[in-house]
Amino acid sequence: MVGVARGFADRMVLRRSVRHFSSDPVPLEVVEEAVRAAASAPSGANVQPWRFVVVTDPERKRRLRLAAEAEEREFYGRRASAEWLEAVAPMGTDWRKPFLEVAPVVIVVFEVHQGPRSPKPYYVKESVGMAVGVLVTALHLAGLATLTHTPSPMRFLNEVCERPPEERPFVVLPVGFPAEDAWVPDLVRKPLGEVLVRR
Repeated sequence: MVGVARGFADRMVLRRSVRHFSSDPVPLEVVEEAVRAAASAPSGANVQPWRFVVVTDPERKRRLRLAAEAEEREFYGRRASAEWLEAVAPMGTDWRKPFLEVAPVVIVVFEVHQGPRSPKPYYVKESVGMAVGVLVTALHLAGLATLTHTPSPMRFLNEVCERPPEERPFVVLPVGFPAEDAWVPDLVRKPLGEVLVRR
């Protein structure tokens, strides 16, 4: 058991968010199996309040990028605090989001709230958050890179993805192989002794 847990942890500590993707195609069956794994996550009252929209159409990805960059330009230019801008500076992120168009697959994850065809959900954010964690993990273990992107606000995603109003955008995940010249910041994770508390 320890060996299995240690092996899993050893693979996961190698995961990094990627902002520079190759346009090389990825096997869609891998993406579908990762979504299947994500949909096995626990959820409040087992309502499973999530929707995974897999976007591969180049024109739709372009629309997604243009809409996201419009929101991000406003955010970085006017709404973002100096503290936030300083915190993300080492990651080299700004309003430009070419990865939304370059990555061969973009998964847009929606929270599903009560609507004409969906029941009342419970603990929606917690449930969808766990599902996204499983999704990112499954994609990483399959050899694909991801990035969790949360433009603010995100309602434009309903129009781009043609989703009903009871579905609310949660996160955007570009998926693919890293570009050959991908730059990944050298981030240091907190040691186990700092995040684990025994009582």
